[in-house]
Amino acid sequence: MTVPLPFRRKKTRAFRIPTIDLSSDHRSELPRLIVKACEEFGFFKVVNHGVPNHIITTMEREGLDFFAKPASEKQKAAGPPTPFGYGCKNIGFNGDQGELEYILMEANPLLVSQRSNTMSDHPKQFSCAVNDYVEAVRNLACEILDLVGEGLCECGVYNDKSVFRKLIRDVNNDSCFRINYYPSRHLPPSPSSHCMGFGEHSDPQILTVLHSNDVAGLQIYSPDGFWISVPPDPTEFCVFVGDAFQALTNGRFVSVRHRALANSSRQRLSIMYFGAPPLNAWISPPLIPEFSVDERRLYKPFTWGEYKKVVYSSRLGDRRLDLFKWSPRKEEDHDMIPPPSPVQFN
Repeated sequence: MTVPLPFRRKKTRAFRIPTIDLSSDHRSELPRLIVKACEEFGFFKVVNHGVPNHIITTMEREGLDFFAKPASEKQKAAGPPTPFGYGCKNIGFNGDQGELEYILMEANPLLVSQRSNTMSDHPKQFSCAVNDYVEAVRNLACEILDLVGEGLCECGVYNDKSVFRKLIRDVNNDSCFRINYYPSRHLPPSPSSHCMGFGEHSDPQILTVLHSNDVAGLQIYSPDGFWISVPPDPTEFCVFVGDAFQALTNGRFVSVRHRALANSSRQRLSIMYFGAPPLNAWISPPLIPEFSVDERRLYKPFTWGEYKKVVYSSRLGDRRLDLFKWSPRKEEDHDMIPPPSPVQFN
């Protein structure tokens, strides 16, 4: 069944997507450029990222091998998505659907190894592929987060550039790993043939790092109300600001809304690492001694575990962060309740 596009039908337009070269000779400029991209779009690409190509291609091969299995075998091998497991068309628990299949796994080496025993005919090979990929992309995410921290330290917002990296490096981090598979569709290239692979949404975590093959489909929603098609390039990674990052920066960064269309005559594979903190980590910006009119607290402090419960109880396209907006009864109350440290645990 073709899933229609949502009511938001504004035209797409060409746009120059921010691209960060991590091997640039102008290393001192990278923090500023990344912070700017996070502020203006919540999205950018990275090139010369340092993730070995053989790790990427091995993971893609293992993913395609899994999705090539019969549907009953995939369901039995990975189990239903509760939330981890194998899913087909159904997204989440509240009625959202898309033209895709997917597997969702914990980004934890031990749990990956355990799941691999049923997911692959060669479990050691599969678990090594996943764990090597997750470790390499996590390292990339940490490098990016350190550059962000450096940029915000230069602005006087933070005094520890490693504050974000520590959240996803914590031994109890709640990060996860996902592969989306969009089967080929042999349809005529007309507007009526458009269908949704994965509907409009924002990612709830801190940061998402995505790799896809050379098939188009990804679109991001621009601040001025246009859907922007992201040209596919297997040599690049796409980086998305998540809801938690928006809250951690008190709205300075924007959690980008995005979607994936399923219109291609070729299969599309995208692999995502979602960097998330421990469940009991507080999501709150640093304590600002004096708030100006433009620096009022936008969100109530909350833990990642609290936010995750809201995510699981909502629809895909819901603006979940709005539920945590700060609305004190009196203006002076705003300064009476200081936020917890963003790395404080219960």
